[in-house]
Amino acid sequence: MSISIYFIIGLLFVLTLVGTILIGKTENDKLKAYEQKGDTPKDELKRSWEYESSSLKKNIPSLLIIYAVVIVGSIIALAIYIF
Repeated sequence: MSISIYFIIGLLFVLTLVGTILIGKTENDKLKAYEQKGDTPKDELKRSWEYESSSLKKNIPSLLIIYAVVIVGSIIALAIYIF
């Protein structure tokens, strides 16, 4: 039974890692597109303000969902292991 718990926790860890990397990759791709475009400092400042407001509405909830699922899954796996 302990092998299955390790497998579940490992799977949750991998899913969390993949989700976090995908969100980071999306943001990195946006940054590269802006660099290739050759924005002015004024455009960069405007984009920065837009990112600050949109990040709180988009990225933070996505990460919260990912980590909440992992925490709940880990607690369930621990409960299965204990009982």
